[in-house]
Amino acid sequence: MNVLVTGSAGFLGRNVVQFLKTLADKRNHTRPNLSIGEIYEYDKDSKLELLNEYCAKADFVFNLAGVNRPENPTEFKEGNFRFASQLLNALKKYNNTCPVMLSSSLQATLSGRYGESEYGRSKLAGENLFFDYAKETGAVIYVYRYPNLVGRGVKPNYNSAVGTWCYNYAHDLPIQINDLNVELELLFVDDLIQELLDAMEGHPHRCEYPTPHQIINGIEYDGLTPRPIDNGQYCYCPVTHKVTLRRIIELLDSFKIQPQNFMVPDLTPCSFEKKLYSMYISYLPKEKMSIPFKMNVDSRGSFTEILHTQSAGQVSVNVCAPGHIRRGEHWHSTKLEWFIVVSGHGLIRERNIVTGEIVEFEVFGDKIEAVIMVPGWTHSIENLSETEKLVTIMWANENFIPECPETYYEPVLREGK
Repeated sequence: MNVLVTGSAGFLGRNVVQFLKTLADKRNHTRPNLSIGEIYEYDKDSKLELLNEYCAKADFVFNLAGVNRPENPTEFKEGNFRFASQLLNALKKYNNTCPVMLSSSLQATLSGRYGESEYGRSKLAGENLFFDYAKETGAVIYVYRYPNLVGRGVKPNYNSAVGTWCYNYAHDLPIQINDLNVELELLFVDDLIQELLDAMEGHPHRCEYPTPHQIINGIEYDGLTPRPIDNGQYCYCPVTHKVTLRRIIELLDSFKIQPQNFMVPDLTPCSFEKKLYSMYISYLPKEKMSIPFKMNVDSRGSFTEILHTQSAGQVSVNVCAPGHIRRGEHWHSTKLEWFIVVSGHGLIRERNIVTGEIVEFEVFGDKIEAVIMVPGWTHSIENLSETEKLVTIMWANENFIPECPETYYEPVLREGK
């Protein structure tokens, strides 16, 4: 399948092209039903004759080209309507009735705050042009109206407030917000791409947009909310996130101080927090891409806390100096720990504080395994090498709280042992 992507240098266009390339060269195996051949990239600086060449060969068209921040509002129609006409005329010239996807906007509903939007009017005109084309040629048309499109690489200080805030937070710049209670509906570009690939496979999510105050099955619509329906004229991405500006700023505040408290946000797959965090770190300057840790160093070696989490505890690195140096010699009543030696040669001992039973584990960095520190068993780790450091990754199910360490000193080997 040869794919034409117009607006290929824009935010969405770049992301679509990058993903299509991973499918084309078989680095990505998530869409076995899609066989991508040539990817034709067309943008505002491309020569018009290329559009004709690509339209003659394309098996699917993503029309992502458009104007959204012109100096003069009259440029909306020029950029969003005139080019669409050129594209469709080129397809008709070569009798190419391949499926065509149109990138539109919720502003085309002209509902609510978008009632006087010149941009919305130009997008609506483009939509109607595509619907007329479908009636004339029989081609399949996929028209998507986006809410606020965000994600990795969205241009700051342009048409995405969230992109601007992420950039400013990453670069220690101020932001301005008038009302923290305002709610936005955000569509992340990676979610949209999955929906667009569904469309390529012929099973998009279709919908209609009921008029404001229209009540269907007991639901009153606002003109902006899609109503899923199998034979709908429009298409939509079912995965969006409605969130207040206050919540966005709270999360950005927590992301910014992560290098100080090492606290990892909730990275549950598909969660809003995970997506926003991924977007935020994409703006980090070079000097913030490397985080120095505080190493607690003494003659025995070092202990360094690496990551903290809200619900899964913390990860630390313990470096034990050469020469039979023993670390630990304590037990926990409920805290869970795993020791994982990644370099060196060591010995882990555990003793049941009730029965006195002792177990030993000889561990090697070239044979990585996790040894569980059982609650109620005092434990230690010893470097058996006279020349090499013993490096151990330690996971604990809860973060260390100095006021309540839940750690009780007791040697593993009793006196004389």
